[in-house]
Amino acid sequence: MPHWSVYTGDSEPHDGIDRLPAPPPWRAFDGGPPLGSPGEPEDGSAVSPDRVHRAQTYVATSESVQLVNAALCLRRPLLVTGPPGTGKSSLAYAVAHELRLGPVLRWNITSRSSLADGLYQYDPLSRLYAAKQAARHPDRPTPEPGAGGPGQGGDVADHLRLGPLGTALLPYSRPRVLLVDEIDKSDLDLPNDLLNVLEEGQYEIPELIRAARHSAEDAAVVLTDGGDRPVTVRRGRVRCRAFPFVVLTSNGEREFPPAFLRRCVRLRLRRPDRAQLTDIVRAHLGEPDAAATSLIDGFLDRATSGELATDQLLNAIYLTGIAGLDTDSRDALAEQLMPYLSAAADGDGF
Repeated sequence: MPHWSVYTGDSEPHDGIDRLPAPPPWRAFDGGPPLGSPGEPEDGSAVSPDRVHRAQTYVATSESVQLVNAALCLRRPLLVTGPPGTGKSSLAYAVAHELRLGPVLRWNITSRSSLADGLYQYDPLSRLYAAKQAARHPDRPTPEPGAGGPGQGGDVADHLRLGPLGTALLPYSRPRVLLVDEIDKSDLDLPNDLLNVLEEGQYEIPELIRAARHSAEDAAVVLTDGGDRPVTVRRGRVRCRAFPFVVLTSNGEREFPPAFLRRCVRLRLRRPDRAQLTDIVRAHLGEPDAAATSLIDGFLDRATSGELATDQLLNAIYLTGIAGLDTDSRDALAEQLMPYLSAAADGDGF
């Protein structure tokens, strides 16, 4: 592997991220004070059994290993495209697991997603309700400074939480992993809206900037995405220190603006061939027996007529393996477990 590589793709956790070469001069960030990376138990959703298993069993190709390292070294987002079920989102979890980068921050994109959703969420209605409650009960104790009380962005900070993108851009000493899943489902403006934030590695929170102008203190304590760890934001401005490892996934359903594409390292994942499928089955379920090998062959034959996902094959091998069926019954069940994901000509089974 090149001397600048830190990700190996072998799923064995290590601290190779500490050997990451210095960034290009135009991608060096100086946010601070530096924050330590959170431990995995701090975000229960990020360490769910499904995500942990995917991280530990991901089978990386030589091309994906090389381009992950390129994105890490260049401090650029990695745009991963490919058909459904080829492991686009799993790659983010595999990198975070191997390089010990903490829980993955996940932003699931819909047609209604906006840049603000990824940066932070502010609830003015809950703030208004809290203000009314405070007016009705003036004898209640005032929160201590630093706990969301007056003088530190106070009532504003109490009703604000950073989103996955906003959390990823905090000044962590090690890069966080941010998964922006299915960005091709966004409206036309979101990729362009992301350009400045990902290029500059920083953003502002206007609500906290306004609060700081009317306060003797310039710091607000806010919560981050995926956990209850508070962080301090000074004068409403956030700037990263270690640029996050950003994985943008797309099923290839749309084209992106050239200005957006030139700022990304691009990885195209293809349907795994027979050798890759065998490696994937081995990683998830152990050495494939004759029945599993037959199902792999049937899966490849069916995949020539329509869209199939690798996890459909894994489900079929697992279930038919514990069902104790004869060959015909096994193949019939496997075919039911592997319907085409898109319109295609009906096949004749295995």
